Formats: sequence, structure tokens, C-alpha cells
Amino acid sequence: MRLQNKVALVTGAGAGIGEATARRFAEEGAVVIITDINILAAEAVAEQINASGGKAQARLQDVTDEALWDHVVQDIVSSHGSLDVLVNNAGIALIGSVEDGTLEDWRTTQAVNGESVFMGTRAAIAVMKERGGSIINISSIEGMVGEPGVAAYNYSKGGVRIFTKSAALHCAKEGYPIRINSVHPGFILTAMVEEGIGSMPEAVQLEMSERMEREIPLRTMGEPLDIANGCLFLACDESKYMTGSELVIDGGYTCH
Repeated sequence: MRLQNKVALVTGAGAGIGEATARRFAEEGAVVIITDINILAAEAVAEQINASGGKAQARLQDVTDEALWDHVVQDIVSSHGSLDVLVNNAGIALIGSVEDGTLEDWRTTQAVNGESVFMGTRAAIAVMKERGGSIINISSIEGMVGEPGVAAYNYSKGGVRIFTKSAALHCAKEGYPIRINSVHPGFILTAMVEEGIGSMPEAVQLEMSERMEREIPLRTMGEPLDIANGCLFLACDESKYMTGSELVIDGGYTCH
């Protein structure tokens, strides 16, 4: 029970990596606040966690809404006495290169993937700086290496990577007992990705499979649980000497 008596907020936890992380935290004793812009998905995850003996609550949250960030965090502290862990997981990936991407898509991506991480981190620091806590920002290997067809996504996730270090240094300088680290997933087979691959022509699916074998040394895509376990490590005291660090979980992809 590595998170016993801890209160954790996981954004975008109605599906995928966020859902897996919320479930893993609950298994280790945390009270998990599941937020998502899709409240029905968040409620379904919370209900399943509670039915299996865990403790979870669902809340509607648009992570681009500054006022809502402060409301959600303050409400958690009022209801549970503290916020010990924040996982800034909510994110989007819109297709577009530097030539054909639109400014609208660019700004939407930065708002969801970048500005929300800033607002969430700021709100969490405000309530963690006396008691301490762990903030985990979900970046990506696309924040470390480039991909020609997702320029806005590359930019946003690279920003999360460096912002995490800046925030970690600030907390250390101020003497706040807060650790802030980033997680960099590789190619993860979420339900959404699986459905997307399944809808592709067979030839495209074959090409993707060959690419995975060629470029991922472990020759397979990861599972959401792989990332959730990494988040659990950063959330608990086992990682108490880590801040401003990058936890890469990618099957060896970035070794090239």
C-alpha cells in the first residue's frame, strides 16, 4: 500500500494512461480524484474502482479552464484535507506538419498539452508547499525526438519536459518539499490507438507492425499499465531523491 492515506488527482483519467494510473494508485491505497472532460467516462472508472474496494471520485474538468483548476484543487483539499499527488495527464495529439498544420490546431494543442500543465502545477504547488507532494507531468518521447507529422504535439511535449525542470528547481530553491518529474511514454497501445489501428487498411497495419519491430528494440508497443507503474514509482516515497527527472518508458525507442 505505497500510497496509503494519500490523495491523488489524475487528469484525463477517463481512459488510456490516465485510467490505468488512477486504477494503479487506488490499488496502492490512494484516494483518487478522476477528472476528465468526458464526465461519463470518469464516472465509469470511479465506479469500477469503488466496486473493487478502492476509493475514487469523478469530477468534470476542462483542463484549459484556469478558474476551474483552482476550484477543483481547493475542493479536493476542503473535502479530503490535502492533495498529495497530481498527475497532469490530459492531452491531445492533432496531426499536422509545420507546412500543413493550422494555427487553430496549434493553439488548441498548446492549451491542452502545455498551458494546462502550467496551471495544474501552479495550483498544486499552492496547496502542497507546506505538507509536500509529488507532481508528475506526462510528456512523451515526442518531447525528446521529432516526428514530422505532429509539429504542434512535439512543441507541446518538449515544453512540458523543460517546464518540469524549471518548476522542480523553483520548488527546491524555495525549500518546498515538492518533487516534480516528467514521464515520457513511447508507443502505447491504448484502446483509442487500438481502435485507430483496427480501422486502417490492412496494408497500413502491416506497415505499422513492421515499423514497430524495426524501431522499437523490444519489438512491441507498451501497455497503459507500463506507464501507470512508472507514475506509481514517482508518486510514492521510493522516488524521494528524484526531482526534475525524465522517466522514459518506451521499449528502447529513444536509444537509437
